[in-house]
Amino acid sequence: MSHLPYRPKAGEIPTNPGVYRFRDAEGRVLYVGKAKNLRARLSNYFAPLYSLHERTRRMVTTAASVEWTVVPSDVDSLQLEYMWIKEFDPPFNVRYRDDKSYPFMAITLADEAPRVIVTRNPKIRGAKYFGPYPKVWAVHDTIDLMIKVFPIRTCSDSSYKKAMASGRPCFPGQIGRCGGPCSMKVTVAEHRAMVDDFVAFMSGGDQRFTRELTARMKEASAAMDYESAAHYRDRLQAIDAVLGKSALVLASDTDADLFGIAEDELAATVQHFVVRGGRVRGVRATTIEKEIDISGADLVDQVLQRTYGDAEAGDIPRQVLVPELPDDAEQLETWLRERRGRPVTLQVAQRGRKSDLLKTATLNAQQALMLHKTRRTSDYVARSQALTDLQEAIGMTEAPLRIECFDVSHLSGTNVVASMVVFEDGLPRKDQYRSFGVAETTDDTDSMYQVLTRRLAYLDRPDDIEPETVGGAIVAAPDSAAVTADGEVVTARKRPRFAYRPQLLVVDGGQPQVAAAARALADAGHEEIALCGIAKRLEEVWLPGEEYPVILPRTSEALYLLQRLRDEAHRFAIVHQRKRRKRDISSVLAEVPGLGDARIKALLRHFGSVSALKEASAEDITALPGIGPTLAEAIRAHLDR
Repeated sequence: MSHLPYRPKAGEIPTNPGVYRFRDAEGRVLYVGKAKNLRARLSNYFAPLYSLHERTRRMVTTAASVEWTVVPSDVDSLQLEYMWIKEFDPPFNVRYRDDKSYPFMAITLADEAPRVIVTRNPKIRGAKYFGPYPKVWAVHDTIDLMIKVFPIRTCSDSSYKKAMASGRPCFPGQIGRCGGPCSMKVTVAEHRAMVDDFVAFMSGGDQRFTRELTARMKEASAAMDYESAAHYRDRLQAIDAVLGKSALVLASDTDADLFGIAEDELAATVQHFVVRGGRVRGVRATTIEKEIDISGADLVDQVLQRTYGDAEAGDIPRQVLVPELPDDAEQLETWLRERRGRPVTLQVAQRGRKSDLLKTATLNAQQALMLHKTRRTSDYVARSQALTDLQEAIGMTEAPLRIECFDVSHLSGTNVVASMVVFEDGLPRKDQYRSFGVAETTDDTDSMYQVLTRRLAYLDRPDDIEPETVGGAIVAAPDSAAVTADGEVVTARKRPRFAYRPQLLVVDGGQPQVAAAARALADAGHEEIALCGIAKRLEEVWLPGEEYPVILPRTSEALYLLQRLRDEAHRFAIVHQRKRRKRDISSVLAEVPGLGDARIKALLRHFGSVSALKEASAEDITALPGIGPTLAEAIRAHLDR
C-alpha cells in the first residue's frame, strides 16, 4: 500500500471534475493536474509506491498535502489548470524551453502609426507577430517585398516624431523607404487602413488582394492609364515574390496549426507549423522537459493549453492538427471555440496532404530532439571543458575519460532493476551499457551496493590469457590461438569490455546512495576509483564522506555532462523496466476472456505489475473505468489459479 500520511480517504474525494494541487511541507505547489473525476484520478497517485513511475513516486513522496477545487465542467477545469500552472510554475509539471533564437516580423499596432520591424523580443506591447523565420535576412527580404505592396512605416520612432513635429518627411520617406504619415503622403487614417491590409495579407488573405489588384490593373489598362496599370503590375509581382517564399502546401483556403511532437522518457520537442492561406507562415520550436511520466495524449493537451492560453482570437486557426487526440479533446475544442469566437476543429490528420505535412513537422521534431540531446556533447571543446571541470570539482588527479553511471529503478514489489551506462571521452558508448536484476533487496542503497559489487567483480578477472582447453581440444571459438612448447593449443580471448576500469563512478542520488557505493568500492578493494552522486532535486553533486554537496554552476559543462549521464542511465533503466513490466502483465492478463489491449493497459497504469494486481480485491479492480463486477471476478479467478 501507499504509505503517505496526507493521503485522503477515498470517500473524501469528490467524483466531480476539478483541478488538484500537490504541495510540499513549505506550501510550495509541486504539481497541478485536472481530472474529469477527481476521485478516480487521485487514486492513481495513491497506488502502492512501487507501482508508480519513478518520477511520480518522487513527487508524491516529496509532497506533504494534496488539495482540489471542484468546477462546474471539464472546460472550466482545463482553464483553471492552465491558470494555476502559469501562476505557480510547479517543478513537476512539464517545463518549456522555447527556441528564442529565431527572428520575427512584428507590426507595432499599439502605435499611432504602426511600423514593421524585425525583432527577437516576443513581448512588444500590442504588436502583431509573424514567423518565426529561419534567418534574419529572410525577414528583411519579406519586408522589402511587402512594403512594395503595402507601403507602411519603417522609420524609427524618433524619426517619426521629428518628422511629424517639423512637417518635413523622415529620411526613409524621402528615399521612398517609408510609407507612414511621416512621409507626408498619407494621413494617419489612410496609413492605418494600409496596415490592416498588411496584417490581413500576412494572416493568409492573399487571394483577395491578388484579385483586387488584378481587377484594378485591367481597369487602368482599359482606361489607357498605363502608369497606374504598371504600378498595379509591380505590386502584383511583389505579391508573387512574397508568396514564392512559402510554397502552397495545403488548399489555398486552409488556416491550420500543425503540431509535430517527438519524445523520449525525459524530454520532448514540438514543431509548430503555422499555416495560413495554405502556406507555412512560421515555424516555432519548443523543447519540453518532463518531470513525471506523461502520456503522448496528455502532452498534446499541455502543448495546446500553453500555445493558446494567452493567444488572441485572430491567432487561433480553424483547424488544429495533432499526432493524437487528448482525452479531453471535446473540451479543448469548446475552449478554443470560446477563445476564437468561431468554430475550431481539433483532429488527427490521417491521410492526404495534411497527413504528409504533419509527418514533416514530426520529422523536424525528431531531428530537434536529437539535436537537443547531442548539441553540447558533439562539441569537442565543450566535452574537454566538461571533463576538466569535473576533474577539478571532484578533486581527481586526471580527467575521467571513462565514466560509468548507475541508476536503480523499482519494477514491482521486491524486484528491482538497475542500469549502467558508459561515457568515454564525454560520449555515450551504448554497446557497453548493461542492465541488472536485483532479486532481493531492502532498499535503494542496498540495491546500489549489490549492483556495484557485482560490477566491480569483473575488474579482478585476468586481463591476458584465459586457457580454454580440455586435453588439447579447443572448447570455445578463439579470438586467437597459440601452441605451447608441449604442443598444447591455448586460446586467448580478448579482454571483455565489461572489465575496463572506469576513472569515475556516478550514482543517481544523494548522500545515502553515495555512501552505499563507497562501501562497495571499499569492500571490492577499488578505492582508487573516484565516486560522486548527483541528486535530482537541486542538481547537487555529493562526494563520499562530505557533509555538504558540491554546487556546480547551472551553466557548467561539468554539470551538463553529469545530467546527461544521470538522464541516460534513467532512460536506459526505464526502457528495461517497461519491457519487463509489459511482458509480465501482458502474458498473464492476455489469457483472461473479454480483456483486450486497452483494458490491459489501464490495469498496467493503475496497478503497475501482476504481483500488485494479485493483492487487489475484485472491488479494487472494478474501480477502473470499463471493468464491471463480472470481468473483475474473472480477472481475480484467473490470477488465483
